[in-house]
Amino acid sequence: MNGMWPLPDLQSTLQLGEALARSCQWSETQPRVAYLSGELGAGKTTLAAAMLHALGVLEAVRSPSYSLIELYSVEAGQVVHVDLYRLQGGSELEQLGLRDFLDGRTLLLIEWPERGVGALPPPDLDMQLQTVPVRQVCIQGCSVPGDAWLDGARRRLTTKIEN
Repeated sequence: MNGMWPLPDLQSTLQLGEALARSCQWSETQPRVAYLSGELGAGKTTLAAAMLHALGVLEAVRSPSYSLIELYSVEAGQVVHVDLYRLQGGSELEQLGLRDFLDGRTLLLIEWPERGVGALPPPDLDMQLQTVPVRQVCIQGCSVPGDAWLDGARRRLTTKIEN
């Protein structure tokens, strides 16, 4: 399942992040994984922050560009926000200890997943943020839970637009 959303302004990104956060069906046995790809400044961290705030994170959400991993406790479990921009390849991922977070009640938000090819868990959602020709995001469900997640977000956004 695929979806495309225009992101012409901050408000549209916040609405999408909220819809995605509220539509995530957490698992007791495996993590939910979302990839966020796009050029620098495309809005990956903004979308991740919108999801985190919708899940109840009250603190400021920083880009994990320097720390590489930021952990957040939320009511549903734990969110692991990862930024792989500074990595040279999947072999460096082992040092991050990402394997320790591959359990239930965990949501992994992974920015720059192309830097960890072959060493990352497969995504439930693959989000490609673009700025040209217009600011938008293409989201692909890559698993049965991912398709349900995307469908739930689509329904939430449609309901919000109609109201």
